[in-house]
Amino acid sequence: MALRDFVGKLWPGGSAPATMGEAPEPSSQASLAVLSKVELRVSCRHLLDRDTLNKSDPCVLLLMQSQGQWVEVDRSEVIKSNLNPVFAKIFTVDYYFEEVQKLRFEVYDSHGQAGVGTHDDDFLGGMECTVGQIVAQKRVTKPLFLKYGKFAGKSTITVISEEISGNNGYVELAFRAKKLDDKDLFSKSDPFLEIYRIDDDSSEQLVYRTEVVKNNLSPIWEPFKVSLNSLCSCEEKRKLRCVVWDYDSRGKHDFIGEFFTTFEEMQKAMGENKVQWECMNPKYKIKKRNYKNSGVVVLLDLKVSAHVSCRAVPCCARLLLGHQWLTWVAIDFTASNGDPRNSCSLHYINPYQPNEYLKALVAVGEICQDYDSDKKFSALGFGARIPPKYEVSHDFAINFNPDNDECEGECSPIARSYQSCLPKIQLYGPTNVAPIITKVARVAADEERTKEASQYFILLILTDGVVTDMADTREAIVRASYLPMSIIIVGVGNADFTDMQILDGDDGILRSPRGEPVLRDIVQFVPFRDFKNASPTALAKCVLAEVPKQVVEYYSYKAFPPRCPQPHTPDSSLGSPQ
Repeated sequence: MALRDFVGKLWPGGSAPATMGEAPEPSSQASLAVLSKVELRVSCRHLLDRDTLNKSDPCVLLLMQSQGQWVEVDRSEVIKSNLNPVFAKIFTVDYYFEEVQKLRFEVYDSHGQAGVGTHDDDFLGGMECTVGQIVAQKRVTKPLFLKYGKFAGKSTITVISEEISGNNGYVELAFRAKKLDDKDLFSKSDPFLEIYRIDDDSSEQLVYRTEVVKNNLSPIWEPFKVSLNSLCSCEEKRKLRCVVWDYDSRGKHDFIGEFFTTFEEMQKAMGENKVQWECMNPKYKIKKRNYKNSGVVVLLDLKVSAHVSCRAVPCCARLLLGHQWLTWVAIDFTASNGDPRNSCSLHYINPYQPNEYLKALVAVGEICQDYDSDKKFSALGFGARIPPKYEVSHDFAINFNPDNDECEGECSPIARSYQSCLPKIQLYGPTNVAPIITKVARVAADEERTKEASQYFILLILTDGVVTDMADTREAIVRASYLPMSIIIVGVGNADFTDMQILDGDDGILRSPRGEPVLRDIVQFVPFRDFKNASPTALAKCVLAEVPKQVVEYYSYKAFPPRCPQPHTPDSSLGSPQ
C-alpha cells in the first residue's frame, strides 16, 4: 500500500492535503520543466482468446490520469490473431521527475472496422503503474487484471522505457525490396519489414514494423520516422537486424530472409546514394547448393533532423535513472515541536488530519519510492532521549533496530514506525543535523569506493527549528558535496528559517567554517508553510526540482575527480583524496 493510501486510512475525515484548485500554488513553483520524453514499448504474453474461429486480435490503449479521471492518450495498432503480440507502436509521454504520473494500459480484442470494443467480452485485461516506476526499472512486467481484481488467466504485459533527450531528433527511412522469395502457392508473397535493435545484452528491441504490401515480390514500403535513440541508442555502430516476412492473416507469418546493418552504414544512403543488402535465409544457405539470396532490400533514402547527431545527444536523464536510489528520512524529535499529546504539537497525531511531518513524508516519499531500488526507506530520528537509558541521540533508528534502520511492513512502514516511536521517546534537543548528514555520507563514501558505484543517496530531513550545530553542518555538507548524495530539508512549523537559506546555497556558495566551498550545491530547503494550502504535488515538485541537476553534476565530476578538502574532525573516513 502506498504511503498516501495509508495516510488516508489513518485520517478518513481529511487525509489528503488540499487538492488542486482549493488554493493557488506558490507562483515560484508553478512551472515545471519536462525532464525528457520517454518512449514506451509494449508487448503481451498469454492473452485470453476471445474469438471462436481465430485467436484474439489485440490492441493496447494507453490512458493517463488527469484530475482523477482516466483519459486516453494513444493506442497501438491491431495485431491479427496473436496471443503473444509485440506491438510496433511506440508510445511517447512527457516525463516529469518530480510528479506522480499514473498510467493505465488496457488490452482489447479488436473487431475489424468496428474498432476496439467496449463490452466486457472484448476486454483482455488492464494494468496500472506510474511513469516513474517504468522509467526507474526500465522494464516492467505485470499481470493483467480483469474487472473486480480478477486475474486475466496467465496474461502479462511488459512495458520497456527509453528516455529520449530534447535534441535527439528523428531519422526518416524509405525501403523497398526486389525479387523476394514467393511463399504463396496461388499468389505472390505479402511482404512486410521489421527492424530490430540489438542491445548490449544481445536482446532485441523492435524498432519499427512496416505496412504489408499485398501480392508483390518487389514492394515499396511507405517512408517512416523513428527517433535516433530508438533506432540505435545513439550509437552509430550498434548492430541492427532487419527481417522480411510474408504476412499471414492467422498470425503464422512466413520467414523470407534477414540482413544485418548499422546506422553508420545506413547513412551512406543520404542524397542520391542507395544502399542495399542481400536478404538471406540461413536455412536455405545451408541446404541449397546454389542459393544466392532470398531477395534484395534497398534503402532508397535517409533523412536526419537538422543539427542532430548521435554524439550530440546529452545523457541527463540516463545518468539520473541509470543508478540505484537509496532514500533516507531524518525526523526532528526536539522539544521545540511540543508535547505530542498536546494538540498544538507539530507531532500531534490527529485522528482526522495528518500533521505536517506526515504530509511532507507523503508528498516527497511518494515520488522517491518509485526510484528507490529496494522500496525500503531508512528512517532516523534526532534530538530525543531514547530507551533504554534515555540518553540523547542525534542519529537513532525510529524502529529502534540499530542493525537495520530500514522500515518494513505492508502499510507505509515509515508512518507506522513514526507513530510507534513517539510514545517511547522523550523530545529533547538540541537540533543537531550534522551527525545524520555524516552518517549517510559515510555510507555514500563506502559506496563510492566500490567498483560499480551505482547508488545515489537522497537524505530527506524534516525539522521544525534552526540548526544549532551550524558550523559542523556546513562542514558536513561541504564534504558530502563530493559524494553521490543530495540533501532535502523541509522546514515544519513557523520558526525563523533564515539560517536554512544559507545551507541551501541558492543566494551564494556555501562554505565550511574554514572557507572551503561546496563542490556542487546539494541542498534544497523548503518551508512547508508555503505549501499548506497547495496541492500535495506542489511540495514534491519544489523540493525535488534540483535533484536531476545535482545527480548529473556528480557523475560529470566523476569523470575528472576533484580532491575533497581534508576534514578538521578526527573522523577521516570521509572525503579522503581520490
